[in-house]
Amino acid sequence: MTARSLSKGANLPVDVPDVRVELSWAEGAGGPDIDASALLLAQDGRVRDDRDFVFYNQPLHASGAVRHVGKRSEAGVMTDTVQVDLRSLEGAITRVVLCASADGGTFGQVAGLTLRLLDGDGRSEVARFEMQADTETAFIAGELYLREGRWKFRAVGQGYASGLAGVARDFGITVDDEPEQAATPPHRPAAATPPHRPVATPPAVAPPAVTPRTITPPPLAPPTTTPASGPRLTKGEERLPVDMRKRLSLRKEQVAVSLSKRGAVGISARVVLVLDASGSMAFLYSRGVVADVVERMAAVAAELDDDGEMQAWTFASDAARLPDLRLGELPEWLRLHVRVGEISLFRRSKKPRKGMEPGQVDMRSVGIQNEEQKAISQVRSYVRENPAAAPTLVLFFSDGGVYRDAAIERELRAAVEEPIFWQFVGLGRSNYGVLERFDTLPGRRVDNVGFFSVDDISTLPDQELYDRLLSEFPSWVTAAGRAGIL
Repeated sequence: MTARSLSKGANLPVDVPDVRVELSWAEGAGGPDIDASALLLAQDGRVRDDRDFVFYNQPLHASGAVRHVGKRSEAGVMTDTVQVDLRSLEGAITRVVLCASADGGTFGQVAGLTLRLLDGDGRSEVARFEMQADTETAFIAGELYLREGRWKFRAVGQGYASGLAGVARDFGITVDDEPEQAATPPHRPAAATPPHRPVATPPAVAPPAVTPRTITPPPLAPPTTTPASGPRLTKGEERLPVDMRKRLSLRKEQVAVSLSKRGAVGISARVVLVLDASGSMAFLYSRGVVADVVERMAAVAAELDDDGEMQAWTFASDAARLPDLRLGELPEWLRLHVRVGEISLFRRSKKPRKGMEPGQVDMRSVGIQNEEQKAISQVRSYVRENPAAAPTLVLFFSDGGVYRDAAIERELRAAVEEPIFWQFVGLGRSNYGVLERFDTLPGRRVDNVGFFSVDDISTLPDQELYDRLLSEFPSWVTAAGRAGIL
């Protein structure tokens, strides 16, 4: 394919199956930081949900078809690149909008802003589009679009004064309303290294008075096997709303059945809950999926832990301990600590949030990227400082985007000699990194890590969820006992 220089609005067919979209500009002191991103759109011209936005804080689409490659500097020219495998795009996707945003200034301060369309290996230039700008803080630079079964590229060059958040909002991305900074793009330290960079915390706003919606799983058949002892009675159960109490009772029976299948009737454990609060989790918080997960995990603590309590952590760029979850306080805990509307792809301002209730963590203060190793380290420290007669079962939920593989592996290998079993659950995205490979990693006296992922945990029946969640914990208890760890 011969390279073409395109004017605004021009288009051309794309005859290669894999392309690199390279945004380039001249490096200059005092200019803004420029970022490339992509929006995957369905036939209606909007994203299906927030996961169809690929950018520095969410660098890989779940399909694997679109990836934010990151920045490179060479001979005074800076580039930021997005790779698109047209063959791997899901059938529902008909457009990939290619965006640019300026952080800390406007595009009028940038020289040589150019979009280059390259073949997949970056060796051959298909087309280039040189852009002119003034006060814009974001651009739709171009788009790949499907027309009569064939992919084409169009040079767009449409500017925005509302930054990356404004572009994203126009295509259906959830962006928190911040009236005092509505025209300000999400801010990040310019010196950060892509593709994962810390994001500053938001402006002071009272937390939304929203009670997380609970998703009720599909009707379940009663368990076929119930241990003779039945589910344990747990302190505080009687204070729960009737519907929640009924769900808890059935779920405790199902947890007991799962343990019975593995010869672990009567086993006890301290249960710790860890919840991913990175930006890509926003969709799962807003749908009530996370609140439902917490309620379902409360049944595990009620059956395994004599006092029915769970210690809890949340994490993104940093980790923060949440107040202990006591069973009788479950509805209020969900309201205060599973924070619909506060988990967002866009988090701004270093000002603390006003109107926080006692014990609440400012969810935005934990940042936006994935740093699982920080939560793992904090849980390990807690267990060391608070020894218990029973082992600790950590229920760790994440939607993927794992990239600190070496640091995570170091933490989990060091934890082999500790009385902790780490059960990781993937919530439907992709790229779980070392967590998926841990079962095959050699050099550990016992296997202290379990992992499974599900596309949509809200549709997974309780009995199947508990069977998978508790499939490895009893065998670890036996192995750790033999090894003298317990």
